[in-house]
Amino acid sequence: MDSQLVCSEVIAKSGIVFGTSGARGLVKDFTPNVNAAFALAFISAIDNEFNFDTVAIAIDNRPSSYAIAQACAEALKQHGLNVVYYGVVPTPALAYKAMQDNMPCIMVTGSHIPFDRNGLKFYRPDGEITKVDELTILASNTVFTVLPENLAELTLDTAASESYIQRYTSLFSADTLKGKKIGIYEHSSAGRDIYKVLFEQLGAEVVSLGRSNEFVPIDTEAVSDEDKQRALDWSKEFSFDAIFSTDGDGDRPLVADENGSWLRGDILGLLCSQLLNIEALAVPVSCNTAIEKSKNFKVVERTKIGSPYVIEELLKLKKHNIRVAGFEANGGYILATDIIINGKLIKALPTRDAILPFIMLIQSQKITTQVNSLPKRYTASSKLSNCSNENGSLILAYAKSNIHEFINSLDESSSNFEKLDVTDGLRIIFREKVIHLRMSGNAPELRCYVEASNQIIAADLANFILEKIKCNFLNA
Repeated sequence: MDSQLVCSEVIAKSGIVFGTSGARGLVKDFTPNVNAAFALAFISAIDNEFNFDTVAIAIDNRPSSYAIAQACAEALKQHGLNVVYYGVVPTPALAYKAMQDNMPCIMVTGSHIPFDRNGLKFYRPDGEITKVDELTILASNTVFTVLPENLAELTLDTAASESYIQRYTSLFSADTLKGKKIGIYEHSSAGRDIYKVLFEQLGAEVVSLGRSNEFVPIDTEAVSDEDKQRALDWSKEFSFDAIFSTDGDGDRPLVADENGSWLRGDILGLLCSQLLNIEALAVPVSCNTAIEKSKNFKVVERTKIGSPYVIEELLKLKKHNIRVAGFEANGGYILATDIIINGKLIKALPTRDAILPFIMLIQSQKITTQVNSLPKRYTASSKLSNCSNENGSLILAYAKSNIHEFINSLDESSSNFEKLDVTDGLRIIFREKVIHLRMSGNAPELRCYVEASNQIIAADLANFILEKIKCNFLNA
């Protein structure tokens, strides 16, 4: 085999593709040379824009993540770059530290998807890459040498976790969370060794919950029935003011109120934006319409689903607005501009973060009080697992071309249909509710979001819609 490989050719044959946030695929496809190709293609994509000699790398708790990091580091060193390895830390902790040091970084994580899959997230010195950057990476003709079988061990640097904690302890006083009792559902989150330290330094009483030695694929947009019951039980046992958790790489928050009910991520983002006095927002099309109905924001722009699309819109909003932010239905909060809080400056962090929205929420009124102040619009989501992209695409294509027949097949009345939004998937808008269907960008799943004036109605309908689709289109 030729010892020289071309990045674009290796990537094209790998089966790994860019999803809503980062490159994702099966662990078996993340071979050392594929990892090397992605790392070097990323560096070549930004090399002309920035001056740097070091790249930062961190990982989540997946069993496969360390070996992927080793391969990325080996390839970068092969090309004369230094590598600093921050170990297991949340994605926003890595991104924040790298941005402060004006260096690019790579996060090895599959986020919330199952442990037999993994991924790579890429950050320029000024924040998360865009969809344009992704295309440049895929087309890279950078050449590298086949990696050796035995890769060097990585030396751990703890500066990223320390910097991330300092970001918030310097902004909020030591008694900000005094009198608050917080449960942390740790599972296998990359930030589980950070959150307890941080919240205690801000004055909270903290109880660690549900720590796991196995990787747990927490999906903040589709919380399992088991985790819903866990939160209710923990809240009843400990009388928490809130329960805090995240997805696997710590960039999507999962927050339960004082009763143990998990909040939707877009509701958390809306409340945080109100508390931060944000002027202009960018959010994906799937987010709850309570955002506009609240009438708190000068501008609300809706995008395709995925943080790169939100970030591209935020770049436009920054040109004409002072306090700009974005968030997703998964809860990941993106602060696009430097703003003043408590008389102190907090620097922008143009990637998803879990900590800021939680601290803003928990230090204010009871969470249920804040939620009850919003317009009465409720969202529920469900997903149809093991639905291939081919099958899902055929279903959505049929629905788009035959919308009235499709609506009738779901036992809905097409007389209540108002319009179809195809910004991302199919968002079917009725007079009193919304049904949104799209294929996941990270896994073979058909996702269904339903918005209605009642939470129970929304949840029941989301599950019902997917069952009808299985019966009518998948012969299940």
